[in-house]
Amino acid sequence: MNETIMTIEEVAKYIKVSERTILDWAQKGDIPAGKLGNVWRFRKSEIDQWVNDKLKNTKAKDPALNELSHLLAPERVLITNFSTKRDIIAALINSLAEAPQVKDRKKLEESIWGREKLMSTGIGLGIGIPHVRIGSVRDITVSVAVNKIDIIDYQTLDDISVRIVIMVAAAHNQHAEYLKLLSSISKLLKDETFRTNLLMQDDPLKIYNYLTKGE
Repeated sequence: MNETIMTIEEVAKYIKVSERTILDWAQKGDIPAGKLGNVWRFRKSEIDQWVNDKLKNTKAKDPALNELSHLLAPERVLITNFSTKRDIIAALINSLAEAPQVKDRKKLEESIWGREKLMSTGIGLGIGIPHVRIGSVRDITVSVAVNKIDIIDYQTLDDISVRIVIMVAAAHNQHAEYLKLLSSISKLLKDETFRTNLLMQDDPLKIYNYLTKGE
């Protein structure tokens, strides 16, 4: 049988994560791999099986998925290719401003950037969650971007480049719901399997389904 053998670079492109992540997984034994001398090599059939196993083990019953199903719409899910924090946040502001819950785009924009100036919303593990609670929003709403490349200037707690950004806007009087949602999103995305599977998705609708149904 002619078995396809892959390099770190090829596996990274195939499953849409960074080469550094693949190397880390290989060194920890978290992904099927072998060494020829000092060079890591991967069998494509084993990678395919590993990906399928990961997808089957997703926490599809996570309460955050149910919450997001009510707050996120397919048209507010983006696959992007930005290299800077400013570009990806601007794209998410444009997306979120189209939601019926947002009454004033300018106030949303000013509040998001004002929040970022106070403290970066990069929470670590390649995740950014820009968020505001303002009077010009009628109800909680969410927009999501999965970026194809690392955003290296998005200051984070652990210095890992951001790839997943979820923007949240809530009404001024939704303090409890707002904090609960931020906590749920953070917990969901800190699950390595869920995060890896999310980055593998190659279509906005697939990302939407994964974030709302776990499939």
